Amino acid sequence: MNVLVFVIETIPDVAAGRRLHGLDGLSDEDVAKAMFHMRRQETGGSDFLKLHLHRIVAISAVLRSRDTLKVWSLGDPSADEKEIVQRFFDGLDKFTPTLVSWNGGGFDLPVLHYRALLHGIAAPRYWDSGDDDRDFKWNNYLSRYHARHTDLMDVLSGYQARAVAPLDEIAGMLGFPGKMGMNGSKVWDAYLAGGLEDIRNYCETDVLNTYLVFLRFELMRGKLAQAEYDSECKQLREYLQAENRTHFAEFLAAWQ
Repeated sequence: MNVLVFVIETIPDVAAGRRLHGLDGLSDEDVAKAMFHMRRQETGGSDFLKLHLHRIVAISAVLRSRDTLKVWSLGDPSADEKEIVQRFFDGLDKFTPTLVSWNGGGFDLPVLHYRALLHGIAAPRYWDSGDDDRDFKWNNYLSRYHARHTDLMDVLSGYQARAVAPLDEIAGMLGFPGKMGMNGSKVWDAYLAGGLEDIRNYCETDVLNTYLVFLRFELMRGKLAQAEYDSECKQLREYLQAENRTHFAEFLAAWQ
């Protein structure tokens, strides 16, 4: 098993908003308000911004390999977006893990594409579709139906939009904690209030839910036997206890 489960958290890209909409002179908060207002006018109600107008403030991951189990957020809290995104793609270039996400194909990865494009970040391994490595022709990160990126929401819904479900509900259905203390709609307000550490902690609990759903998926499809699944869950519990961090303790307490 060489798996990287990941989740991103985003805020409005107010710099792009200023450039695209001629909003010079406004504060970040007011630019974001204008962006949300224009988006509601476009959609008839939703203020969820187009993906190229999201800026990444956190990427959290679970890395599980033969000898490693690690849960963390990329970069330290002072790291800028370019460094965070660079670290993500550098990890793929170095280790070529299986990527696992929940709606990563519909949100996380397209946002990462746009941010890498903006910052001029090279990621040759990620973009390879068989030109450099012949094995990648049949199993690469880019194809919706290849397992090198396993989008759990996509796979479990049978690639049917009408069958998709939110991670929070699937995690809760399985006895996992689900959303804890925040959701994506609150990230911008938390960021404005200086709560970047809270955002990173929330992102880490979100990636833990995704990882646990992935383990159950591996059990369901026969990649893990029941004893192996139980061992993986036990190892994660022990890891979170040893880390002795408040949001991990809260996650453990909520994990049935």
